[in-house]
Amino acid sequence: MTSYNKKSVDDIQVAGKKVLVRCDFNVPLKNGVITDENRIVAALPTIKKLMADGGRVILCSHMGKPKGEPKPELSLAPVAKRLSELLGKEVVFAADDNVVGENAKAAAAALKDGDVMLLQNTRYRVEETKNGEALSKELAELCDGQVFVNDAFGAAHRAHCSTVGVASFVKEAAVGYLMGKELQYLGNAVENPVRPFVTILGGAKVADKLNVIENLLNKADTLIIGGGMAYTFLAAKGYGTGTSLLDAEKIGYCKEMLSKAEEKGVKILLPVDCVIADAFPNPIDAEIAIETVAADQIPDDQMGLDIGEKTRALFAEAVKSAKTVVWNGPMGVFENPQLAKGTVAVAEALAETEATTIIGGGDSAAAVNTLGFGSKMTHISTGGGASLEFLEGKVLPGIACVNDK
Repeated sequence: MTSYNKKSVDDIQVAGKKVLVRCDFNVPLKNGVITDENRIVAALPTIKKLMADGGRVILCSHMGKPKGEPKPELSLAPVAKRLSELLGKEVVFAADDNVVGENAKAAAAALKDGDVMLLQNTRYRVEETKNGEALSKELAELCDGQVFVNDAFGAAHRAHCSTVGVASFVKEAAVGYLMGKELQYLGNAVENPVRPFVTILGGAKVADKLNVIENLLNKADTLIIGGGMAYTFLAAKGYGTGTSLLDAEKIGYCKEMLSKAEEKGVKILLPVDCVIADAFPNPIDAEIAIETVAADQIPDDQMGLDIGEKTRALFAEAVKSAKTVVWNGPMGVFENPQLAKGTVAVAEALAETEATTIIGGGDSAAAVNTLGFGSKMTHISTGGGASLEFLEGKVLPGIACVNDK
């Protein structure tokens, strides 16, 4: 993967043209009410820029997994309503179950410069997730084959009609501000990091992060491993891990990574102590009896659920001298206040460091925001799966389809 130099909304002329914009409005709804509008707010700068430049803006997005059927509970109607409020201008909602239907065509034809409309959930159409040509062409025809802007980083690792297919049938394809920011930080920071470059990986499964670990071993100066995936690495060192989460099939792989790191002179930091309990908390935020033991002293009938105090200090110290830090995945069961201390300690260390701090979406983004450290980070990625694939060094289809400058 190399540095990205993609056309952005700053490089295109949209006055009087119809512009199809793929956003990520996949927001959580409860009884038809949006419970977290972060993704909608994040899309506003791109939308406002295109409106101000006199574009005729046609927004589209998916929500959830309707699997090619019009499911009313996954309609984007509440998003159109909230967008209208946030923009101070009516966003016309084209309620077509077939996405590009009579309502959409009429609304698009009626658009004036600076107007905005929103299409129905793109995944109401079965072709969307299969990148079927028919829907891609219909979407392109809606914007007169003029301009496509992809601002949905959260869906950039999917080759769907509205993220990739449509780009083949328009004159110009660019990235929005959100996507541009992801390229700048996640793409270029990992590719050409200011050193020392420290990466922190957590979360439950080693299997999910295998390729990430391998890619980062070639790039990072220090690799910190916490969360559930750390126990497979501890097992690879010959430690007993009790009833902790363990991917027995991957112990050999972890051994190989530890020796590779040694060869390359990359430091791998693993927990030196763990917070243990006799069972996973149920419900997840229930109070349980916990104690802290050395990482090589976990009793057979206990499981590790967070990193201990010494590990927190060790990890925080490693971050202090860093110039670039990328963090993906919590250090423990952060949904439980007793088991969130490791994740809090890492978030605090990142909040205090002078380094460029990049949080790779998903659970670590949720943890940072929930714990109130969001404003202290340089960049919080909007994509979970997409940011992981980015860290693996993969070329994401939703970015590849955009024109270079």
